[in-house]
Amino acid sequence: AQQAFREGVLVEALNPKTAAFFLAFIPQFVDPAEGHVALQFVVLGFVSVALNTLADILVAFAASGIREGATARPALIRRLRKASGAAMMALGLGLALAKRPST
Repeated sequence: AQQAFREGVLVEALNPKTAAFFLAFIPQFVDPAEGHVALQFVVLGFVSVALNTLADILVAFAASGIREGATARPALIRRLRKASGAAMMALGLGLALAKRPST
C-alpha cells in the first residue's frame, strides 16, 4: 500500500495538468501588496493539496464501506452492472444521434 501511495504521489507531482491547474488557479488568490508572493503561492498550494487529499481519503473510506455492503448482496451487484451498462448504451446512443453543428 505504501508503494502504491508513493507511486501515486510521484505521478501526480509530475502530471503537467496539475502544474497547469496551480499556475492558472492559485495566482488569483495571491496578493502582491502583502509581500512574500512565493510564500503565499506555496502556502495556498499546500492548503489545496491538503484539502484534496482529505477529500480523497473520505471518498476511499466511503467507497470501501459501500463495497463491503455491496459484496454481501450479489443481486444488487448484478442490478448495478445492468443499470450502468444501460446508462452507457443510452449515452452512446445519445452521442450517435446528436446533431453536429454545420461547418
